[in-house]
Amino acid sequence: MEEFIMESYGKVNLALDILYKRNDGYHEIKSIMQRIDLKDRLIFKEIDKGLIIESNHPEVPKDTTNLVYRAWEKLREITGVSKGIKVIIEKNIPIAAGLAGGSTNGATTLLALNQLWDLNLTEKELIKIGKNLGADVPFCIMGGTALAEGIGDKLTKLKSLSNKHILLCNPGIKISTAYAYGKIQFSNKRIDIEGIISSIEEDNLKVLSEKMANSMETPMIGEYPIIGKIKSIMIENGALGALMSGSGSTVFGFYDDEDKMKSTQKKLLNITDKVFISKTL
Repeated sequence: MEEFIMESYGKVNLALDILYKRNDGYHEIKSIMQRIDLKDRLIFKEIDKGLIIESNHPEVPKDTTNLVYRAWEKLREITGVSKGIKVIIEKNIPIAAGLAGGSTNGATTLLALNQLWDLNLTEKELIKIGKNLGADVPFCIMGGTALAEGIGDKLTKLKSLSNKHILLCNPGIKISTAYAYGKIQFSNKRIDIEGIISSIEEDNLKVLSEKMANSMETPMIGEYPIIGKIKSIMIENGALGALMSGSGSTVFGFYDDEDKMKSTQKKLLNITDKVFISKTL
């Protein structure tokens, strides 16, 4: 085999309601996740033994902390396959940005090795393996639009919300998921998840955008006011709605006017070079 190439897609959270902290240390959530076309590219090459990780991005870990390594290691452990692999990560998704950049690379590795090693594992089996790697990995395996419950591993596929214009802006602040969870102030007020699901089913992007919410957003804006500034710029310049994705620091906005989206991109490029025009998948 010369090379095996797979795209590794990011995600945004259209809603993220954090219900409570569980006894196992994880948090019980209710979230709506959406795949987007901002993506990394992973190139797989078989080698005699071991795992080699290379990347065009200097901050991508090359050791056991990378979910690519953990995915390879977990599949070897489960299946007994002892083949080596070299993985080249062409990184486009910002790191520690709330877009599942690391999780999607781990998920893509599971999907790729399932093919390369002729394992014939089902999506359900891969999702079960992915749950042990990280909370976002199961969704990154499934993709599309989904309600995520539990720690993010209990997935219910929703009607597709594909082909919607979305602007992403990352201020270059890296926020670890653990740090963001540590800042949460729990509330009895719940996010209208059912209302958001209804707006997806009705293909009403305006209502969806108005209902979007994230339990992590307010505390993270308190820590990093630039997140709030980016959100305000999007809304003031034609976004139907804007929200911080996941644990941040990326903010995304939905647009029904491409010209307004491109104009907003130009304004945001004065703040950061990490501004991406994207679409939902």
